[in-house]
Amino acid sequence: MKRCWIHCAVVMPDHVHLLATPYDETILRIVSSIKGASAYKVNRLLDRQGPLWQQESFDRIVRRDEDLNAKADYILRNPVRAGLSHSCEDYPWFWRPATG
Repeated sequence: MKRCWIHCAVVMPDHVHLLATPYDETILRIVSSIKGASAYKVNRLLDRQGPLWQQESFDRIVRRDEDLNAKADYILRNPVRAGLSHSCEDYPWFWRPATG
């Protein structure tokens, strides 16, 4: 069952940006699910235990398409601004759905 439509996502060294439209789930449940699953996998890979993510998350409601496009642009350019890549497409932890 899909919980949300993911417009784009970028995993940075110390935080994650996710732009999503929820279907029938709350943002809190979606974020909790992502944090739980990813913490479990990272802890298994690193052979460690304990929390991976901070308790809090910061969310914003985007009401207009122009704002959605601006947020997506900000998220996708984050690795370039941080000096991690020359373009967002070259960054290995960048995702957006294929178009066309």
